[in-house]
Amino acid sequence: MRHLGKAILGATTAAVLSLGIGQSAQAEQLTLCWAAWDPANALVELSKDFTAKSGIDMKFEFVPWTNYADRFLNELNSKGKLCDLIIGDSQWIGGSAENGHYVKLNDFFDKEGIKMDDFVPATVVGYSEWPKNTPNYWALPAMGDVVGWTYRKDWFTKPELQKEFKEKYGWDLAAPTTFEQLKQIAEFFQKREVDGKTVYGASIYTERGSEGVTMGTMDVLYSFGFKYENPDKPYDMEGFVNSEKSVKGLEFYKALYDCCTPPGASNSYMGEGVDAFKSGQVAMHMNFAFTWPGLQKDEAVGGDKIGYFANPKGPDGEQFAQLGGQGISVVAYSDKQEAALKYIKWFAQPDVQAKWWQLGGFSCLKAVVEDPGFVASQPYAKTFLESMAIVKDFWAEPSYASLLQASQKRFHDYVVAGNGTAKEALDGLVKDWTEVFEDDGKI
Repeated sequence: MRHLGKAILGATTAAVLSLGIGQSAQAEQLTLCWAAWDPANALVELSKDFTAKSGIDMKFEFVPWTNYADRFLNELNSKGKLCDLIIGDSQWIGGSAENGHYVKLNDFFDKEGIKMDDFVPATVVGYSEWPKNTPNYWALPAMGDVVGWTYRKDWFTKPELQKEFKEKYGWDLAAPTTFEQLKQIAEFFQKREVDGKTVYGASIYTERGSEGVTMGTMDVLYSFGFKYENPDKPYDMEGFVNSEKSVKGLEFYKALYDCCTPPGASNSYMGEGVDAFKSGQVAMHMNFAFTWPGLQKDEAVGGDKIGYFANPKGPDGEQFAQLGGQGISVVAYSDKQEAALKYIKWFAQPDVQAKWWQLGGFSCLKAVVEDPGFVASQPYAKTFLESMAIVKDFWAEPSYASLLQASQKRFHDYVVAGNGTAKEALDGLVKDWTEVFEDDGKI
């Protein structure tokens, strides 16, 4: 955060002194549970400041993304005491609120003067609220994240490629603003020789086991006009999930997979995407924004070689992106809730949030992301802001795991395995999701 305003960074001493953390906490230790990824390493570094000021030691339990949901949802469902604080996925908020896993934070926020209006609205809805769009808060927005794209700017600016592309497609080779343009670029680079190496068009999400193919497919479907339900009748999905626009979006995603992905891309998610981009296989790369700091620093593909763009517009000009990210919550089964709340209060401070961004986390605090220096603070900062302004999220219902399991199967069977039609896949998804909500008594 090279250019972020000094007013934010200069408030450290006063903010920490105002936490009111007493000496009685000296012997305490908190365990914070999260996924094992780069932002977690940044949080370990950031949290050293909390320990230095409070005397409360921090222990961390980080689990790889492939096991993250199973491990910690099992812990919550069993009312385990491993986690005092948890940074839980956005989709967990409904179940964790209704099942009593998280401490409701409204009274605490009111007492400490923590205002949800101070955070990016989409992150409050996505990470903190249940029911959605009501002032009931179960987490503090902690890690903003969204699906966007990186591209090989060094390839895009090669004069010979620019000339050939312009002659073929009639527009200048640059970061795409529509999905039609994105596919043209992907087709252009597919199996092309660049710098003496055969390259491919794009890395996209296709992973079957957890959530990958759903996150990737939805990232496209939103901009094509997909809607989860009738806006006037909750859980009424017929004609919305499987609308003509939704069908075209799913057909597009499969066409992109068929035409323009590298070999062996049938089970690709975050890690595989990063590997494909870092190894120089692909011209474009779909992934969550959390990957951008590491890619920017990469000697082979980072620096001036990499560019960023927000998820493109669909055929009718709609533009949305799949929300990622998480909020931080106090676990209801913890015996150390008072100390855990002190951590939440500390983490919410503007100076701490500014340092969080500096270390590689993605702050959701308006004072950080709306600072005049934010856009210039990192090459990807502008794309992050643009992306967070257009987010949508998957179901955050208590039964989200069953809903996700259904979409994973339907999307992978069609997109990757090539079974049936897009219409059949979406019709089947309506059927699956309807059964889940019927079992829940919501239909």
